[in-house]
Amino acid sequence: MANNVKRQVRGMQRGAQRAVVASAVGAATLSALLLPATPAQAQPVTIPGVGTFEVPDQVQLPAGIPGVPESLPIQIPPIPGVEAPGAPAPFVAPQKTAGDLAVDAALSKVGTPYVYGAAGPNAFDCSGLVQWSYAQAGVSLPRTSYQQINAGTPVSADALRPGDVVSFYGGGHSGIYVGNGEVVHASTSGQPVKVAPISSMPFAGATRI
Repeated sequence: MANNVKRQVRGMQRGAQRAVVASAVGAATLSALLLPATPAQAQPVTIPGVGTFEVPDQVQLPAGIPGVPESLPIQIPPIPGVEAPGAPAPFVAPQKTAGDLAVDAALSKVGTPYVYGAAGPNAFDCSGLVQWSYAQAGVSLPRTSYQQINAGTPVSADALRPGDVVSFYGGGHSGIYVGNGEVVHASTSGQPVKVAPISSMPFAGATRI
């Protein structure tokens, strides 16, 4: 008699589990029919004491099924030959050299009066402008044009870069190369700081600071 009762209880439990599974699979099937006809990725779902079933990822399972998570993980399979885009590299502004900064400083003084022996900021002679401009870039240069031409690495006229110190008239006059064959300089009495072609004065040499 007791054995018969136990068998009946086990039979009822199995019947209840089958009913739960049937409900879950039925709901999954109905959801799958209502979804667009696209290829589905299946995920295995294991119900303790019943078995393992494959259910499409996009199917929303009913809540409250023992052993079944509320949501299934969705994984996109890798596509051969296609790499996932990485995070964009941060923008890094190009760093200005001391020569670039000196050019900016000298050009900011275009139109400033020429005064012999002046080294800025309101008046300049030729070597005073060069010295002051490089000081704004954090570089200390000698005071006279003859000293400035020997303060760096010599460069030829066809290898000039913006910021190079250019010497004229045998070393008695100096300016700063700004590119495009031009130099910014404090020329002479009665003439303000200006930009002029290198070819307008006799080239004596150049140096890179």
